[in-house]
Amino acid sequence: MEKHRKPFNYKKLIVYIISYFFAFIMLVPLVWMVVTSFKPEGSVVTVIGELIQPPFTLDSYFKVNDTSEIWRWTANSVFVGAVQTAGTLLVSSLAAFAISRIPFKGKNFVFLIILAGLMVPVEATIVPLFSMIADLGWVNTFQALILPGIALPLGVLILKQFYDSIPTELVEAAKMDGASLFTIWYKIFLPLSRTSMAALAIFVFVQSWNNFLWPLLVATDASMMTLPVGIPTFQSAFATDLSVPMAANVIGSVPALIIFLIFQKHIIQGITMTGIK
Repeated sequence: MEKHRKPFNYKKLIVYIISYFFAFIMLVPLVWMVVTSFKPEGSVVTVIGELIQPPFTLDSYFKVNDTSEIWRWTANSVFVGAVQTAGTLLVSSLAAFAISRIPFKGKNFVFLIILAGLMVPVEATIVPLFSMIADLGWVNTFQALILPGIALPLGVLILKQFYDSIPTELVEAAKMDGASLFTIWYKIFLPLSRTSMAALAIFVFVQSWNNFLWPLLVATDASMMTLPVGIPTFQSAFATDLSVPMAANVIGSVPALIIFLIFQKHIIQGITMTGIK
């Protein structure tokens, strides 16, 4: 007897073709940036035939190292991103736990106020926030770069959705054993929400890494600049040549790209487990 053959799935083939097409479109600028960074100064980089032909050199990277504070900007971005991510995870997790599991008067109203923060554009809060930072004397400090980004309504929403799915029986059993609310949060909710928190950590870190407007306002000293602010000031000196600016962009992109590639599985799992489609 002949084995039954499954019909060819044309729909899946079309989905794959469209997916690879858009993936290719997304990769083209990245590949162009990397290849351009290895071309000698003055090379033609707008013609594909000229772009992929030798010679290739590391001179642009040496020039970036010698003529800019690229490593200081990178260190600032890494520090700000890491501390802001840790702070956001702590604050969001505690707030989500309180709203999800601690009964108190006006809890739903508090949650609605937090959700309302998602609808307020960042630009609308820039002026009062900068006035507050200036009054505190925090301009050109890490406090100004880090603290305003820690309160993230999206983080509270993501973690609350996951905490709501944890069985109540588990919490009640812990209370019967004499566990405090802090112990329940630390011993039960945090370990169970590792995947969701990993996904949130990636979102926060990438957002902090790419943030331009706020660091531009509060970090006017070159030593306090982050990469999104520092690289444009450096690029203006090489307006007629693209090799050196592209080398700076490659250096600035590598840390965030590495972190994303390492934790990309957690992003998908976190979105699935928290119910956000």
